[in-house]
This record gives sequence, structure tokens and C-alpha cells, in this order.
Amino acid sequence: MPVLPRQYYLCAMQETILILDYGSQYTQLIARRVRELNVYCEIHPYHDIPELGPNIKGVILSGSPFSVHDPEAPQTDLTRFRGKLPLLGVCYGAQYMAHRNGSGEVRRSDKREYGRANLRSVDSDNALMKNIHVGSQVWMSHGDTIYNLPEGAKITASTADVEVAAYAIDGEHTFGIQFHPEVYHTTDGLELLRNFVANICGCSGEWTPESFVEMTVADLQKQIGDDKVILGLSGGVDSSVAAVLLHKAIGKQLYCIFVDNGLLRKNEYDEVLHSYKDMGLNVRGVDAKNRFYEALSGITDPEAKRKAIGRVFIEVFDDAAHEVKDVKWLAQGTIYPDVIESVSVKGPSATIKSHHNVGGLPDFMKLKVTEPLRALFKDEVRRVGKELEIDHAILGRHPFPGPGLAIRILGDVTPEKVRLLQEVDRIFIDNLKESGEYENVWQAGAILLPVQSVGVMGDERTYEKAVALRAVTSTDGMTADWCHLPYVLLSKISNEIINRVKGVNRVVYDISSKPPATIEWE
Repeated sequence: MPVLPRQYYLCAMQETILILDYGSQYTQLIARRVRELNVYCEIHPYHDIPELGPNIKGVILSGSPFSVHDPEAPQTDLTRFRGKLPLLGVCYGAQYMAHRNGSGEVRRSDKREYGRANLRSVDSDNALMKNIHVGSQVWMSHGDTIYNLPEGAKITASTADVEVAAYAIDGEHTFGIQFHPEVYHTTDGLELLRNFVANICGCSGEWTPESFVEMTVADLQKQIGDDKVILGLSGGVDSSVAAVLLHKAIGKQLYCIFVDNGLLRKNEYDEVLHSYKDMGLNVRGVDAKNRFYEALSGITDPEAKRKAIGRVFIEVFDDAAHEVKDVKWLAQGTIYPDVIESVSVKGPSATIKSHHNVGGLPDFMKLKVTEPLRALFKDEVRRVGKELEIDHAILGRHPFPGPGLAIRILGDVTPEKVRLLQEVDRIFIDNLKESGEYENVWQAGAILLPVQSVGVMGDERTYEKAVALRAVTSTDGMTADWCHLPYVLLSKISNEIINRVKGVNRVVYDISSKPPATIEWE
């Protein structure tokens, strides 16, 4: 297939903060906080640094699970930025800068400092520490400690246990902090990041939904020209926003295809297809249930399911695309978490799972790819959708996995299991909506377990299936906590499922968080 040059930045003139990822669990949170300040930023692995154009206004080095003394500790040639761009090292990033800089000394601490601490002293004259208060709570998570600063550096903040909680290097816009400003437990963390990106890096804070739409529409028009584009709609937020954004840019040159893979929620195919046509999109529905069921027959491995579904989807989509004469482009609703989870700082072996819309196309699909949302987190996609005046019924929909109910059916997938789970899921979701809890939940769904349990219905003993309910709260899906739904509501949902869905006699509720669990079970 034709391969396009990798687009590191949305626009060559877009002010950008570059975040180098050394493997910290908090790296994505740094990006989230920077974007809360209406400043665009991108995460790149520490070993895969893009060309530094004039739009790069500053660099942030993330934390890491490694010690700077580990033989395999990640390393970066900092001379590319040091003294040329504002540089902020967070935790490992701060220790690495000190360790690699002349007389700086980092030692393994006698005790790991983890959790809440308070700043005992603050140099309020330092640009990074402006409006950071003495006594302010910070979040520590490190085993190494900076004992001696390199020549020309000075301490700008301390805690009771850590003398060098923050430092700055004279004559440079180079700063290090041993705490994590990106987590909510650091009470002045957002203010510190504002000091860095706005006051020190000079970013204007114009990264808004309105500016994104304006810039992206112009870029799409320039990129696509008079070519035709096809887009596979899923009924979810991402593909819907991508479709409306493309429609705004190129109008009738966009051809949308909505495939019924037999793994959607109950009545979802007809309901969503109708809503798309009401939005003025040129959309065609394709009923391919049987092709997917045949491909999934006998498969139990989660990754094998994903690959089978992806393969058949491409085949079905390719058949439908051939009916659009002279199409040149494939549009995808890829968003930033898809990209981050599919490219690990440790290499492909550490990838959590394959994403159906990341990684390109097979050779037989001679299409170029455009991904207008690949720079956005999920909540940013919703804000862009609101700017585009997309109906809240679509923007407020919970995320739904690309492989659909196939990865909520543990074990092999059959039409009978799909129909059973659709009934269970519909009762669950309808009750969430009727109770007003739907808006408080990030994502919810039912899982069909590969076990049966003993029950009693009337005077008869039963031996039927068990289902699990999963509801989580989250901001962008990178981390999640189980949702504390009212017991009365859970009881009502359980009773309705058992009474109305033949074949189910037990309902359980999943109370695990991400991490260590994932949101989906497969």
C-alpha cells in the first residue's frame, strides 16, 4: 500500500510541548494536564525523538520505573534540547539530568519515598515555582534521591525528607522536580505546569476545540483535494466525530460504510444507521453477520478473536469500498490512546493489545490513510464533537470495543450467545439510563462467563449461565475505577436479568480497577 510520511505534528505551526516517555505509568497524565491548559503536546518514546521544528516550545522528560543506576536504564542525548529549549525533568527525568551532568550525584535511597509529602521551602522567585506555596502537598514516587546537584544548579524546593525536591540550572530554562505535578494529589501541580508551558515556554494556550476544527478542516482539504474517501462507521463517538469533521471538509466526497458484524448491541444497527442518515451523512449499511460468525466459529483466544474480526471486517469493507469508484483514501477514527497503547517504549512485545484501527492496511487495499482524530484523547473528541454540534445522544455514548460483544463473550462465540448477551446488556444499559447513572459512568457492559452455576427457580433446580456486569469511571480510558452503583439499582438490574433472560441464573458485579485489570475482560 502507499505509505505516507509519519505525521508527528498536526500542523507545522501548532505550538507543541514534546513529552519523552521513559515508561512511567503517569506519562499520559502529563499530556492530559498540559492539554487542560489548552496547549498541544505529544508523547514520544525516549529513543524515537522527532525532528525539532520551530513549533516545539519545550520538552518534558517523564518518570520511569527504572533507576538511573540500572544497566538497562533508558538514556537520551539531552544535548539536542539542553540550553536550546525549556526543559523540565519529572522524577526519573530530573534524576537523569543530574546524574548525567558533571558533578551531579544520584544515590539509591535507604527508603523508598512514595505518597504524599509537603513542600517545606519554596524559592518563589524561580519561574517554575511562581505561586507554589510553602506547605503545598506533592506526590512522591521514587527510590533514588538527588544528593548533590551539578555545578550551576540550585535548589528551588524541599520537603522534610528530600532536600532536592526541585532544582533549576542557572543561565538555562532547565528544571528538575522529584515529585509528580501531573497527579491530582499534587495540589499546585497544574499551576507548576502552567508556569512551565505558558510563562517559560511562552505557549499562548490556543489549543481549543474551535481551533482544532478550523485547522483540521483546512488540513484535510489540502491533504485530500478532490479525492474520494471511505470511512467505516461503528456507531461510536470516535468514528462519528471523524465522519462529521470529514464531511465538513470534503462534503459528498466522503462515503461512509456501517457494517453489521452481528456483534453489536441489541437493535444498534438499525438505530445508529437511522441516526447517521438524519445527520446528512452519505452512509450505506452492510449486513455481514454470518461472515463474522463463521470466522469466529470455535475460536476462544481473545487475540485470535480480534484478528479474525479484523480480517473479516477488512474483507467486507473492501467489497463495499469497491462499489465506490476511484476511491483513494481510507479514513479512520483512531485516537491518541490507541496510538499510545500500540507503541510501547519497550518495543512491540510490551504492547497491551492490538487495536483494530492502528497499524495500517493489507497490501491489497491500495488506499492512503487519513486519521483526523489521532492527536486527541477521548474527552477531547467529545469536545470537538460538541463544537461540530453533534447530537448528545451520540457524543454521550459509552465507548464500545471494536470487536464488539465477541470480547465480552468469554470462550467461543455463537449467534445464540450473542443474542443472550444482547438481552442482558440491554437491561443493564436501559436501567443505567432510566436511573440517571448512565452519565456518571465512563463505560458499562455485560460479560457472558464460560461457567454455569446452580440455582433455584420456583421449585426447580437450575444449572445455567452466569453473567458479570462491568461499569467504570474514567477520564480517558487510560486508567479506570469501578463505579459504585447504588445497591438498590444493582439489585433491580440483577432481578430483571434473571427473570427476563432465559438461560441466566446468576449475576455478579466486577469491582476491579485499571490497572491491574483492563476495562474489557478480553
